[in-house]
Amino acid sequence: MIIAGIMSGTSLDGIDVAIVEITGEGWNKKVTTLAHYTTPYSQAVRGALLAVSNAGTHTAQIGLLHFLLPELYAKAVRGLCLKAGIPLRSLQLVGCHGQTILHIADPTRFLGYRLNCTLQIGDGSVLAERLSVPVVSDFRPRDMASGGQGAPLVPYVDYLLLRHRKRGRVALNIGGIANLTAIPPSSPPSKVIAFDTGPGNMVMDQLVSLHTRGSRRYDRDGVIARRGKISRWLLRILLRDPFFRKQPPKSAGREEYGEEFVEHLVSTRLPMEDLVATAGALTASTIALGIRRHVMPVMPVHDLVVSGGGVHNRFVLNLLASELPNVSIHSSAEFGADPDAKEAIAFAVLAYETWHGRPSNLPSATGASHPLVLGKISPGPPAGNRRPNKRKADS
Repeated sequence: MIIAGIMSGTSLDGIDVAIVEITGEGWNKKVTTLAHYTTPYSQAVRGALLAVSNAGTHTAQIGLLHFLLPELYAKAVRGLCLKAGIPLRSLQLVGCHGQTILHIADPTRFLGYRLNCTLQIGDGSVLAERLSVPVVSDFRPRDMASGGQGAPLVPYVDYLLLRHRKRGRVALNIGGIANLTAIPPSSPPSKVIAFDTGPGNMVMDQLVSLHTRGSRRYDRDGVIARRGKISRWLLRILLRDPFFRKQPPKSAGREEYGEEFVEHLVSTRLPMEDLVATAGALTASTIALGIRRHVMPVMPVHDLVVSGGGVHNRFVLNLLASELPNVSIHSSAEFGADPDAKEAIAFAVLAYETWHGRPSNLPSATGASHPLVLGKISPGPPAGNRRPNKRKADS
């Protein structure tokens, strides 16, 4: 089955699309990546998404973005198909994560109820109509409805791709938020441990944008951080956050590490390059802390397999290597998953499972009470009536 996976993460840098072919069933299925590409968000779209992410806003803005995003997703999929020479009509399914604008993992009091919630925008029905392909979207709410945190969901795919008879492996994704999946040697999926460790690139990216007056969105290869000096006193204060010692399952988002968090850092009046370096040290330190505190006591860690935008930040990776000297650090590319496409690949795989009516959450990772079929299916057109639907605005 040929499937397009679409991911746009909390870093808000763009739309990742991966086209994969999946054959087989169960843990022996084979996932082959046919093509992948990232389409950056325009400055206007990125600004509009930031304005509705954990922020006071107007419902019209959310509604319009909810319908705009599938137009952009469809354009990104068509563009990748054209670039890679893959006929659009060969796509049989799309898995779309959507854009998270709110994620409250821990229950809070609201109108007499204790509720957690999540909200990913980017309507699946619009996307199915534009591509004339069935779409699976909105993966997280079902897990939360059964007592889970709705995250992380990628551990299902990490286990599929990285499990090993003898080596204990940790799959680390450094996106806007950093999250990991710990896979003990020769373990069943019920033994997998997964959780968000804290900020990934999110804090660094916001600081870099401020420092460069918006001319850069991220610190390419950690160049700015390397010019700065880590503030040890500020790092010690930041590491006191109880989240970093909280037992899994746990998840985080822009609610914790967004604009207010960055404003607090800027208020210290430290040089901006020092703040970027300190934010990078916070990312590396909290990843290492999570591994030492929650993973190493229950399994050996031989390999750390890194994906996400952070794989390109040598400053962070060098700090990680110094914090975890006995762990071998690899890019996920060495295991067949491009680090910039792995989460898009993951949502293609999750969509495949949903399409076949099979659960794909790991309760040991999310805290859900039982395995669940995730997401909502927006059907494609009736058989014999399938056609690429291209809007004039895209031409």
